[in-house]
Order: sequence, then C-alpha cells, then structure tokens
Amino acid sequence: MLKGCLNYLKENIWDRQELLPVRNFVKKQIDTAIYKYNNMKILDKYILRQVIEMFLMGVFVFSTIIFASDVFTTLIKQIAKFGIPFKVAFIMILLNIPSVVVLTIPMGVLLSTVMTLNKLSLSSEITVMRACGIGLNRIAKPIFAFAIVMSLSSFIINESVVPVMTKQSKDLALWALGQKNIPDGKQNFIFKELNERGALKRLFYVGYCDKKTLHNITVLDNSKDDTIQILQARDGKTSPDGWHFKRGAVYTIGNDLNTSLFEELDVKFGLDLSKELNKNAAKEKNFYQLAKHLITSKDLQPRDRQIFTIELFDKIALPLTTIVFVLVGVPLAITPPRVRYNRGFLFSILIIFAYYVVRALAISFGEAGSLAPFFAAWLPNIVLTVWGSWLYYKKVYTIS
Repeated sequence: MLKGCLNYLKENIWDRQELLPVRNFVKKQIDTAIYKYNNMKILDKYILRQVIEMFLMGVFVFSTIIFASDVFTTLIKQIAKFGIPFKVAFIMILLNIPSVVVLTIPMGVLLSTVMTLNKLSLSSEITVMRACGIGLNRIAKPIFAFAIVMSLSSFIINESVVPVMTKQSKDLALWALGQKNIPDGKQNFIFKELNERGALKRLFYVGYCDKKTLHNITVLDNSKDDTIQILQARDGKTSPDGWHFKRGAVYTIGNDLNTSLFEELDVKFGLDLSKELNKNAAKEKNFYQLAKHLITSKDLQPRDRQIFTIELFDKIALPLTTIVFVLVGVPLAITPPRVRYNRGFLFSILIIFAYYVVRALAISFGEAGSLAPFFAAWLPNIVLTVWGSWLYYKKVYTIS
C-alpha cells in the first residue's frame, strides 16, 4: 500500500510541470549550500552544524505534534463520518505534510537557535569567544544566514508545493466522497439517513448498481414537517454535493398531491462537504493567483474577501517569522554566568506558544472584521520585532 501511495504522489505531484521550478531551485540551493559550507570559516561551521542538527529535530517533533493534535485527528474523523477509505486518507495525510512543515520551520529555527546558544553559553564557550574579541553579532551571523535561507525555503514551499498538494488533497477527498454508498454489482438494497433525534429523515432504495451508476431509484424524503416527498428515477449518481438523477418524477404529498417530471435533477441532500472543503480555497492559490483573484473577482462576498486578503498578507508574514524568531531567540539564549541550567527549551516553548496564540487571535479578529487584514497577518511579527530588537540591542551593548 505504501509503495502505491508513493507512486501516486510521484505521478500526480512530484512529476507535475508546476513543480519543475521548485525542483530546479532545490537542486541549485543544495549545490550552493555545499559550496559555501566547504569554504566557510571554522567558527561558522561549528555553530551551523549544531543549529542544523537541532533544527531537524525541532521540525520533526513539532510536525509530529501538529499531526497528532490537528491534521491526523481531522482526517480520522473524516474516515469515520464520511467513509473515506484508509488508503485515500493516508495519501491525504502525506499531501498535508508541506503545509505543516511551513508552520514548523519557524518553530524549528527558534528551538535550534535558543538551544544551541544556550548550550554554548552554559559551557562558557561564548565567554571565551567574547574574550577573544568575537562579538555577539559575529556569533549570531551564521544563525541569521541560516534563518534567511529557511525563510526563503518556507516561502518557496508555501508558494509552489502547498497550493498544488492542497488542491490535490481536496480533489482526492471529493473523489472518495463521490464513491460513498455505491456498492457496485449489488441489487435491491436500501440505506437510510437519520436526523439528530434518531428519527428517519430519508430512505433510499436502489434496484441495482452497475459501473458506479445507480438504477431504479426511489427516495422517501421525510425531512420537512407536514410534507412527504417521493422521488423516483431511472438512473442516478452520488456526489459530495448531493445526488444527480435522470429521467424520473417527484411526488409531493402535503395538503394535496403534486407531481413533476424531470429529465435531469440535482438534489442537495445526502453528503455535502462543499463548504467544509472550500475553507482551504485560499491555500490552493499562490501569492500571485490570490492577488489576481482579489482584483478580478467583483462578486466576492465581503467576508471571503477579508479572509483572502489576510491569507495574501500571511503568505509573506509567515516565512519572515523565521527571522523574527532568531532576533528574539539570540538575546534570550545568552545565559547569565550565575544560571547553571539549560533554559533554552522552556524559552522556545513559551515564545512559540505566545506567538501562535496572538496569531490565532489576530486572524480571528481579522476574519470577523474587527482588525484590518494587514494587522491581522502582521501583528505577531510586529510585536516580536519590536521586543526582539530591544532585547538584541540591550544584550549586544550591555554584556561584559
């Protein structure tokens, strides 16, 4: 199964023409990084090696936490509630990896910065460096360079890979939901839909199913008070938005009997995940596509325009969080001589928690219209930049 999933991802994602610039960019960046690393000074190599090791561990840990608490739980609910096959759900999990990595890159950079410098400070290595005339700016130089590279990488992934995979995940979910309740080859079967009280809402009878098409369908609809509808059709198909019927009639029984014939009819009952799946519509577009959509779409609802505008600003704000985290993390990681324990991990968790709480609140207020879209996306970065700049200035010019 795993081999089949990986083949699917390769054929439908990695081999797509849209990702060719990404593959070329990644190869070029790797070659450049190797060349620069081979010509780098010993101090930079020493610091950068520790930062990268801690960064990889941080991205893995934070990605696992987000998957376990959010993405994986959501997909499991979809499997249980909407009958998405496990194989399809597993592919959807893999397709969500880039969007999670984009969120965890700033976390990993902050953790690696604080833990590395805190370790060097506790072992008095920073004290020795400063005694040799190496200032904090010089010590932090390779870390800021690494943060800039990670910021650009995060932007590239968010612009090229995430929209493609988000769209592919949505299409896969739609396809899977469209196959629900279609037992191919079965004859004379029924299934029912209950309301919140457990009472019968709709009853479906199907004569037989052939090649994913239902034949001789009868639907008893009891969802409206004081009215019963009976729908009969020769053919029909399910979809995430409802049903599509061909050649049939609808009988409405209320105070009197009404009959209407149809050749084709779309009915909005059954599965309907269109609103749920459209929540990520903005993530299916890159910066240019989203900006163009906002400019050209004149009939866009005010709330949707607000959400799309926030997402547009966030596509720049989120990658730059990586650099902002380093600006805050460097001064906080320098431990005073009297402190003999590693407080780097605690600082990292507190900063990350505070940042994403403020980010969630700002975006929520922005989507509600209480906050301008620019400030909804940039408020956490602005706060951290002001605070980090003050801490960095104080630490650089006051440490003896």
